[in-house]
Amino acid sequence: MEVEKLKNLLEKVKSGEIEVSDALKSLRTLPFEDLGFSKIDHHRQLRTGFPEVIFCEGKTDEHVKKISESIINAGHPLLATRATPSMYEGVKELHPEARYNELGRTISVKQTTSDGKEGVLIVSAGTSDLPVAEEAAETAFMLGCPPERLYDVGVAGLHRLIGNHEKLLNAKVIIVVAGMEGALPSVIGGLVDTPVIAVPTSVGYGASFGGLAALLGMLNSCASGVTVVNIDNGFGAGYSASLINKLS
Repeated sequence: MEVEKLKNLLEKVKSGEIEVSDALKSLRTLPFEDLGFSKIDHHRQLRTGFPEVIFCEGKTDEHVKKISESIINAGHPLLATRATPSMYEGVKELHPEARYNELGRTISVKQTTSDGKEGVLIVSAGTSDLPVAEEAAETAFMLGCPPERLYDVGVAGLHRLIGNHEKLLNAKVIIVVAGMEGALPSVIGGLVDTPVIAVPTSVGYGASFGGLAALLGMLNSCASGVTVVNIDNGFGAGYSASLINKLS
């Protein structure tokens, strides 16, 4: 349950607009709802500011649909990552305004009218890194931080990056997504005074070892202020960047 909706419910109880028993029915799924195959943590938004997110890999279409239904019915915004088009079709039956980012493989239902706080910039080294970058972008958007995008500005052509230096300087936090040797976060980290979250991707030829080369390169960055998330973890980067941006 969202904080504002909970406050509104308590105000109605206080004013006598609704009975205590009716309020208890609204709260019956706190702190979690047991679906048998899954226990939905409806209390998470009150604790952390954002509800449970569905990681769809390993789940059936029906699992994703039922979990989504529970989250939507509780009044929460919905974010599902690593989702397939068939999973999206199931969620769309529940909520016609559900969005599917085909590139980022995310399903989302916003259920809020707030404009959010700008300040997150997402940078990708190459076009092949866009699926991870878009997962980060959708995550930041759903957490109330609509991001700006700067794509295909890798180290093989640094003039493309330098030509957008103003965007780098205006950002409050920068997510840098790169595969291959993973050099771009170090370059950007040496140009800005804001936090840089590096995301290694599994893009690259054999010796990239599925993103391990990029991960190690980023972990060994000589630039200050660069932190690193797991390989292909656009969600983790988008989530962390949003928390940082809200504190800025």
